Amino acid sequence: MAIGYLKIQARLADEVVPLSGVQVSIMDDDGRKIYEVTTDENGEAPVVSLETLDMALSLDPNYAGNPYVSYNVLARREGFQTRYVEGVAIYEGETAVLPVTLMPMQEFARGGDIMKIELEKPAAARSEVRFQQAPPDNARILRQAVIPRVIIVHLGTPASWAANVQVPFTDYIKNVASSEIYPTWPDAALRANIYAIITFALNRIFTEWYRSQGYSFDITNSTAYDMAFVYGRQIYESISVIVDEIFNEYVSRQGQNMPYFTSFCNGTTSVCDGLSQWGTVTLAQRGLSPLQILRSYYPKDIEIVETNAITDITSSYPGTALRLGSTGLDVQTVQNYLNRIRRNYPAIPEITDEAGVFGNSTYNAVRKFQSIFNLGSDGVVGKSTWYKLSQVYAAVARLAELDSEGAASGIGTVPPSSVLRQGSRGNDVLTLQYLLDFISEYYPNIPSVSQDGIFGGATRQAVEAFQQMLQLNPDGIVGAATWRALYDVYLNLRGNTNIPSGPSAGYFEYTVRSGDTLWLLSQRYGTTVEAIKQLNGLSGNELSIGQVLKIPSSELPQYFEYTVKFGDTLWLLSQRYGTTVDAIKRLNGLSGNELYIGQVLLIPN
Repeated sequence: MAIGYLKIQARLADEVVPLSGVQVSIMDDDGRKIYEVTTDENGEAPVVSLETLDMALSLDPNYAGNPYVSYNVLARREGFQTRYVEGVAIYEGETAVLPVTLMPMQEFARGGDIMKIELEKPAAARSEVRFQQAPPDNARILRQAVIPRVIIVHLGTPASWAANVQVPFTDYIKNVASSEIYPTWPDAALRANIYAIITFALNRIFTEWYRSQGYSFDITNSTAYDMAFVYGRQIYESISVIVDEIFNEYVSRQGQNMPYFTSFCNGTTSVCDGLSQWGTVTLAQRGLSPLQILRSYYPKDIEIVETNAITDITSSYPGTALRLGSTGLDVQTVQNYLNRIRRNYPAIPEITDEAGVFGNSTYNAVRKFQSIFNLGSDGVVGKSTWYKLSQVYAAVARLAELDSEGAASGIGTVPPSSVLRQGSRGNDVLTLQYLLDFISEYYPNIPSVSQDGIFGGATRQAVEAFQQMLQLNPDGIVGAATWRALYDVYLNLRGNTNIPSGPSAGYFEYTVRSGDTLWLLSQRYGTTVEAIKQLNGLSGNELSIGQVLKIPSSELPQYFEYTVKFGDTLWLLSQRYGTTVDAIKRLNGLSGNELYIGQVLLIPN
């Protein structure tokens, strides 16, 4: 028998919170237990070897059986919903990575405590007729193609009642590719198909295909209309590595920035005007490049273009790989990101190199990060590692900020007594929106909302999704039962999950912003310039934006950081956090009332 591999990773909140101590049973189709493994501090279990079939079967479009062996996985941890995944396909020489996202269990929720996922063979091997509809020529809505942080997927046909889930864009592409094609196909065939998948998704977003029709999602998982997607399925390392490398590249016609409508079908049992999935294998075996393969099915003037417009990424890839011996601000950015991420993933070793110098400790930290997040562990920060660092850092910072907001705004344990519905405004609406925003980080079927104090349609949709999840009456009205459920879920998350955002012993960490000086920081936090320099090993007074400093303190500072969002005003922030406009302005050295999206403010506790 041939051998394939399975890696289990248990993490929450866009990979921000690793879950250790998850007991994982791997069983064959007859229910016999083959392995019993446990996740470590990174939420990762040891890779296991499993018997499977010869890879050659997955390259034969006429093979009628399944060219793999399926296994079943049961994952359990006290306080969390058990997950059972049936039909995890193992291919020869391939590593399947199964993301086990265990939902914190609500004791008061009715229904079973096991989430079951049943997998089937890739769409390329199924007899399906696709009716993927292209947008009209006048459907161009957005000015440029932007890679979103998350994509909202409707788990059914467009008009059917089904849950919506928000998924990080790169995770969505990996999932679709693993659901559509075989991971054992030649590299050029994999890349051609992944380019088509990325571009199809971006076309739906760029044209606002579903949202312009009044839907609250970006795409469906129905192969009749869009592409295959199975929430909670395994992805394959061969696919994952390619996606991380090309996720911000897409197919477009020369002279246009609109993602081309890259329709496709399997090319055997289903034929269409677009790409033939099985046909890409034949063309790759003939030696054609991914672009040549794509031009065999789409117009000859198509090209692969790249966009650096990526939401929630503050710094684009510098264009040159960083490695041992590299120096400069880009190296310091990498070090800053790793130092923050290692608070959540302590297996990443501490960086002791001088700021901005890519030495041995930076190299070791990069390699460990790459290993944890399924990248090639070469210690070199190329495009895929740079953007993965940026993505994880942004997710870590976002959750830490939400955690700080909750403490600063005095959420407490007693819900408000008000009844809220669409059209309501005020501080209780802000509390509601904060709770929904926090909960949405852990539950992908709860859409995130803007904290603007206005109960609009987006807030109502989030409330209805929460009520459906908790099996409450999904009327979109927040009364006593919904308030109590919101608080119970929120407090349970705070108690059941570990969000490393607090201070270390004797100091807390501070990220340098524009205008900061050592003197200003010493005055702000009641310490001295020399104390800060000594704690951080600084010889001079120079600071760089994004640098992480340790600030001496016997207790937490009386401020927390807040990133300005769309619709924020100084008055709104002062009301939300129980302070005054003047206090915020004094603390941040502001002379006027203007704010800009992405600006980091200090808010008095």
